[in-house]
Amino acid sequence: MSSILQRVAPIGEARDREILKDAATYVYEQRDQGDLLAHVFLPENAGTEPRPVIVFFHGGFWDSPTPTQFVPHCLHFASRGAVAVAAETRTSAKHGTGPLEAIEDARTLIRWLRHNFDTFNLDPERLTIGGAGGGAFLALLTAMPKAKDLPPMDGLTCTPQALILFSALVNTAGKGPAAERFPDAKTAKRLSPTNLMRRKLPPMLFFHGKSDRITPFEEVEKFRRRLRWRGNSCELIDFIKADHSFFNFNVSHKNFEVTLGAADRFLVERGLLPPEEDSEMSSSS
Repeated sequence: MSSILQRVAPIGEARDREILKDAATYVYEQRDQGDLLAHVFLPENAGTEPRPVIVFFHGGFWDSPTPTQFVPHCLHFASRGAVAVAAETRTSAKHGTGPLEAIEDARTLIRWLRHNFDTFNLDPERLTIGGAGGGAFLALLTAMPKAKDLPPMDGLTCTPQALILFSALVNTAGKGPAAERFPDAKTAKRLSPTNLMRRKLPPMLFFHGKSDRITPFEEVEKFRRRLRWRGNSCELIDFIKADHSFFNFNVSHKNFEVTLGAADRFLVERGLLPPEEDSEMSSSS
C-alpha cells in the first residue's frame, strides 16, 4: 500500500505541470518551508496600456495545494486582456502550516504584484481577487480588516478593487472544521469575516450553491445583508440544488460558463475589465 501511495504525488505533480504549461511561474516569496509560486497567465497582443490583473486563491481550507483549480478562469481572463494569476500559498499538507500563514502569503502576493507592476505591465488600481472556499476567505482577509490592522508595507497595499467569491467561507467564529484549523477559537473569531464588517469595502460578487453543506448558503446570505446595510456593494447569485463545488469546470460546464460570464460582466461594469468589443479589437490590432 505504501509503495502505491508514494507514486501518487509525482503523478499529481506531472498533471499540474501539464495544466499549468501556459503559465509563467514565479517565486513571489521564499519562506522557511519553501518557495511560494505564482502562476501567471499573460494576455497575447494586449497592446502597451497597463492591464488589469485578477488573482485566484484555490479552495481546500489551506490543506493541499491545488493551483490548477482556477486555470480555466485564468485562461478566460487572459484572453480578455487581463493578467491572471493562479496563486499558491502555504498549506498544511505541503508545509505543515495553517490559515494564519496562508493569510500572510495572500497579502504578500498582492503586494508583490503591485511592486512588480512594470514587469507585468499591470494597472495596480485595477486589481481583482477571487477565490473559492478557504481561498475566498483569504481574498476577504486582504480587504476587510481596518486600515490600522492592514497597513501598507513599503507603500504597497494588498487591498483589491473588487472581490469575486465562490462557495465562500465567511464565518470562522463558530465550531467547524475550518475554525478548528486556527491556533485557538479566539483567533478564529477575531479573523472571521463576519466580525470584520465595516463601510467602504470593495464591491463583492458571491456565487453560492443553496445545498452547500461545507460553507452554508444561509451564512453567506446573512453576510451579504449585513454588508449592504453598511452601504457596501455586494451581489449574491445563488444556485438551486448546487453543492460546494458546483462552479468548477470539471464539475459542471454549465455552471462554470454561467458564473464566468457573470464575473466578466461584473468586472466590465466596474471598469476593471475592458468591454468585450474593446478586448477583441485590441487582440486583432
